[in-house]
Amino acid sequence: MSQQRTYLDWNATAPLRAEARAAMLAALDVVGNASSPHAEGRRARALIEGAREAIAAALRVKARHVYFTSGATEAANWLLTPNVQRRAGRGPLALLLAGATEHAAILNGHRFPAAAVELIPVDGDGLIELGWLEARLAEAVARHGAGAVMVAVQAANNETGVVQPLARLGALTTAAGALFVCDAVQALGRAPVDSAALGSGALILSGHKLGGPQGIGAAIVLGEDLHFEPLLRGGGQERRLRSGTENIVAIAGLAAAVVAALSDQQAVAAHGLALQQRFEQGLSRVRGDAVVFAAAAPRLANTTCFALPGIAAETALIALDLAGVAVSSGSACSSGKVARSHVLEAMQVEAGLASAALRLSSGRSTGLAQIDACLAALAQIERAHARRHPQPAKPAQRKVA
Repeated sequence: MSQQRTYLDWNATAPLRAEARAAMLAALDVVGNASSPHAEGRRARALIEGAREAIAAALRVKARHVYFTSGATEAANWLLTPNVQRRAGRGPLALLLAGATEHAAILNGHRFPAAAVELIPVDGDGLIELGWLEARLAEAVARHGAGAVMVAVQAANNETGVVQPLARLGALTTAAGALFVCDAVQALGRAPVDSAALGSGALILSGHKLGGPQGIGAAIVLGEDLHFEPLLRGGGQERRLRSGTENIVAIAGLAAAVVAALSDQQAVAAHGLALQQRFEQGLSRVRGDAVVFAAAAPRLANTTCFALPGIAAETALIALDLAGVAVSSGSACSSGKVARSHVLEAMQVEAGLASAALRLSSGRSTGLAQIDACLAALAQIERAHARRHPQPAKPAQRKVA
């Protein structure tokens, strides 16, 4: 009999939603290239534009501002460029300020020269140092003029779940005339994301993080006066900004997933919080000195980044997998290997403790039994570790007569 698996790695990929599956199956029957003028092509075009309008309505943006990409990585590579045109006629942007805990798609996916990139520091809980950012923006405005800077900060961190203060970040960037590119991949459907509060810039989405298919994402351009140069050139699809025949099946699935995720966001968050509290309370019983990273910061309700000091993440991952439990040691989009987290490093977490970090992330269909199964497996790992590393016995205290 096959082992019952416990999947607690939703931040890596969320299981496909029923709504997305149904939309994709229906789209599979649509024959035609959306660029063709005949009836079949028009039907394919209507499916794409209907999906665009559905996403726009759910996010309260204009449909013409929604651009489909192959995923968040492509969107980041497209948007993070100094060559952004505005009606005001400014030249290339002079500076990219990116959060030190951003996803690798942001940190490695930009097209700014290395000398024009600076990392925004975070505090010990992973929150952006707003004072530093405000001062640096003021310096940039004084040197380069207003509107010469792009700021890239994610809405919620994929490893720790830390939720950044988007409204305050949006106010700071707007005051400096900066463009704000926000990676909303982990936050959408799990925490509020108000695109209107971000000011001018863009929002990045990924399908498979919120129950849509893999290989599809979107860039939402915020502002009427922005024009990003094409990353992919060819037949001129996506209003000549993203060439390539559209993946209508994945686009249909993405739109259905976005609408569904936003419709049940509050219920999913409440469910996740109950699971998070059960796990973190249970974790303290497994090991009294267990560490939950960023515990004092606002976090996604579905995410816990934690460590059992002295037990390497790689060792724990293998043992958990053998026990039927799937968690992660951090981002699943880097190399597939267990390596020290740049997120925890930016938070000044000691290297030995960071090497023990694991990430549990739950979702709408996760049950209490799955949380308990993970805790039971961790308790077994801890007992095995204690047998291999027994603590020296404390000397008996002499009684004083």
